[in-house]
Amino acid sequence: MNQVDLNADMGEGYGDWQMGDDMALLDIVTSANVACGAHAGDWDVMAATMRRAAERGVGIGAHPGFADLQGFGRRRIAMPEDSVANLVAWQLGAARGVAASVGAEVRHFKLHGALSNMSCEDEALAHAAYAAALRVDPEIILLVLAGTVQERAARDLGARWAGEIFADRGYNDDATLVARGQPGAMIHDPEAAAARMVRFVTTGTIQAASGREIPAAIDSICLHGDGPEAVAIARAVRAALEAEGITLAPMVARRG
Repeated sequence: MNQVDLNADMGEGYGDWQMGDDMALLDIVTSANVACGAHAGDWDVMAATMRRAAERGVGIGAHPGFADLQGFGRRRIAMPEDSVANLVAWQLGAARGVAASVGAEVRHFKLHGALSNMSCEDEALAHAAYAAALRVDPEIILLVLAGTVQERAARDLGARWAGEIFADRGYNDDATLVARGQPGAMIHDPEAAAARMVRFVTTGTIQAASGREIPAAIDSICLHGDGPEAVAIARAVRAALEAEGITLAPMVARRG
């Protein structure tokens, strides 16, 4: 691979409360996943984040999750598939409206937290969420966790999609993420994160915690924005990829 996208979750503050250093990340990443007000964020934070992303040429994505401010969208909630569809359509609609109001547009769509983790395990749930997004915008890029049933659902829908890997998360043998709180779930060392991203991108494989190599469509690297080492990891990953001659640019979609 000679090109990859760097994305980060942001816009996760609320009112006067700030989460992460979005302004520093916007000088590093090439795509921004903006919280839509359910698990985090509000209309003012969304507008400010999208405006600054557009000014920097950073691609903008909607980042919907469960309506769970207290749990930051990381608590699993059992919901009927049609309700999940309405939940994500509502958030994508809000993101598109706010983006338009600041002269920007939403290019991609990425599920957040527990909703994403559940849809990595349940293809019907992934299909319901993605089909709802496509009804709102048939040309939106679905950012899917590479190698999981999210990818299969996007392919089955004939959608435009991009495969995502995580710089700061450990992997199971089925390409899902090691659950938070479990050994090896998080990578905190910027240099270690950078080295593994160079390895993942140049080999086109995900290395699981067991050592298993999983071939994957690697189009975008997620750099979480909410940890204390987030900016350091982002800078280290970008520098390491550029040193390998890899171009960093907003994600390019695959189809089917």
